[in-house]
Amino acid sequence: MDSISFQVPGKPQGKARARTYYNANARKHVSTTPDNTVLYENFIKERFLQAAGGFYLEAGKPVTLRIVARFLPPKSKSKKVQQQMVDGEILPLKKPDMDNIIKVVADALNGVAYHDDTQIVMVIAKKAYSALEGLDITVEEYTGGK
Repeated sequence: MDSISFQVPGKPQGKARARTYYNANARKHVSTTPDNTVLYENFIKERFLQAAGGFYLEAGKPVTLRIVARFLPPKSKSKKVQQQMVDGEILPLKKPDMDNIIKVVADALNGVAYHDDTQIVMVIAKKAYSALEGLDITVEEYTGGK
């Protein structure tokens, strides 16, 4: 099975909504992706390319995307509660939304890890507290199992 795993350090971010405005010069509505989303997508792409070693799933191959978004426990919580968070007893019910994290990763890897994100047939994703924040991402060819 073809697969690649890599990490993206830093606070996980979700895909922000595109901003649409009317361009009077062009006489049409234009949509742009916010700069922070573009920078984050490029960072994910860069981290993938550093780890990839030529990994690429051609068009027609189904893809499984696995994502773990790791968040730091809030410093305002007691040490006991922070430990419960890191141990997985308390889960991060906070922004960014999981679907936006998936979207930013899928879009960032489009054209570099796989031909097109339409190839993604399975996504396994979760949010968790951790002593180290970031994303753990695995891209693999879908084989019909979990």
